[in-house]
Amino acid sequence: MIKHLAELVEAAKNGKIRKLVLAAAGDEDAMLAVKNATMQGIIEPILVGDMARIKAIAKRIHFDISKLETYNFEDKMEASMQATRLIKEGKGEILMKGNVGTGTLMKAVLDKEHGLRKGATLSHVAVFESPYYHKLLGVTDAAMNVSPDLETKINIIKNAVEVFHRLGNPNPKVALVGSVETVNPRMEATMHAATISMMNYRKQITGCIIDGPLAIDNAISKKSAELKDITSQVAGDTDIIMAPDIDGGNILYKTLNFLGGAVSAAVIMGARVPVVLTSRSDSDKSKFLSIALAAKIG
Repeated sequence: MIKHLAELVEAAKNGKIRKLVLAAAGDEDAMLAVKNATMQGIIEPILVGDMARIKAIAKRIHFDISKLETYNFEDKMEASMQATRLIKEGKGEILMKGNVGTGTLMKAVLDKEHGLRKGATLSHVAVFESPYYHKLLGVTDAAMNVSPDLETKINIIKNAVEVFHRLGNPNPKVALVGSVETVNPRMEATMHAATISMMNYRKQITGCIIDGPLAIDNAISKKSAELKDITSQVAGDTDIIMAPDIDGGNILYKTLNFLGGAVSAAVIMGARVPVVLTSRSDSDKSKFLSIALAAKIG
């Protein structure tokens, strides 16, 4: 089982070299991440976008792209559509966001004719390594599903659990978090959490251990759980935190990265291939780790 992000990189380096398609490739941090992953033998990139801009960035970061497969599309929507077409034609195994808005790229991913939808739900799964937690910690969904209903939340959990299975964790512990750890009929998130937990208990959802509702403190701290008299297999030993909505997930994601001293990798699951869709504010290191994650689980 992979316990550190450095181990994830080593696993990706020792695995099959994956073909990655970078959509609207004119983004310096994305290009740096792609350069690093290429030099470490993790990927073979295909660059799609404004080639004048791409070549200028490549020159600036000393990345020789002369032998790479490239496609010149100045329009970002056209570049995104071409990138997804290449994936659908079997020419790529990972899709990555470059200098393009999330909405534009996802419109291409979800296109009925050339898109890459596989499952019922696409969702964002981040894997964090924090100096204040004893193992890798998943967070979902920070980018895709705004206010998921019960069925969507179940699919989001399944996507995150699939990531952890592929990282070698056969039975990850999932905490359904919110502002309280008690069921309150006036708070829909707590009702969803209680229902999903019972579905897991009765083996309607398998491959993981689920508990909720839990507040964030007792999800990650055994002491906090004990002080609140919470008996749980998940509390204090969580592998995956599922937020009640996109606000909670996004705030947690960015707090861990910018205030919590954590390092992260993230992918979109539920498409035909992993999609590396990081925030524009994410570092090239985070984008590189996301490529490694996509290569490992792809």
